[in-house]
Amino acid sequence: MEEDIQENPIAEPDANPAPAVDLGSVSLIIEALLLASDGPLSMEQLVRYVGSEFNLGKRELREALALVDARFSGTASELREVAGGWRVQVRPEYAEWVSRLWQEKPPKYSRALLETLALIVYRQPITRGEIEDVRGVAVSSNILRTLLERGWIRELGVKDVPGRPALFGTTSQFLDDFNLKNLDQLPALPDVKDLEQLEAALAKLGAGLAPVAVPAEEGDVDEQAAPSADVVLH
Repeated sequence: MEEDIQENPIAEPDANPAPAVDLGSVSLIIEALLLASDGPLSMEQLVRYVGSEFNLGKRELREALALVDARFSGTASELREVAGGWRVQVRPEYAEWVSRLWQEKPPKYSRALLETLALIVYRQPITRGEIEDVRGVAVSSNILRTLLERGWIRELGVKDVPGRPALFGTTSQFLDDFNLKNLDQLPALPDVKDLEQLEAALAKLGAGLAPVAVPAEEGDVDEQAAPSADVVLH
């Protein structure tokens, strides 16, 4: 008697396979979010807003960002990654034209503010007393308050010396406003130790970057016009 031979059943294909995600459509959603956002969007935010909806990881989201970047090629806008994430902004070469939309006279930086900022940028963490040692004059409380309120610097802690003075350093807001991903992108400069090196720091900080303008401090007569700021699209 012949035994019945039973074949293993072949699994039937899924009748309704999940459709592949169209990264082109996802990139358009990301572009819309970037244009509407008040600030840069981090990868964590993109995962939360978009990735969770389409079951996409960071790799796929970066591919979608690359598509956004490609669409801006040859236009007046660009996709830029800064410390806070990604944002869409007007290319620097068009900033002067866009600034004509605002009638106010561009504000100025005081030299004292620029010198203080340059020392904090290049010698952080640094105390107020150490800034004064290099500049040779007292640091105005208004300057530190302006930099703190602007969000460009913060207190990192205190120095373990008598009096325990506060140590200052830059913030992620500074990196965003100066169009940087990290401090490694700053123009290279040896440790600033005297006024001659401070002059070089000011030159590189002003020539290589385009920060948002800050009004000059009252009483400061040695001023210079603020460089044109990058214009962020919302």
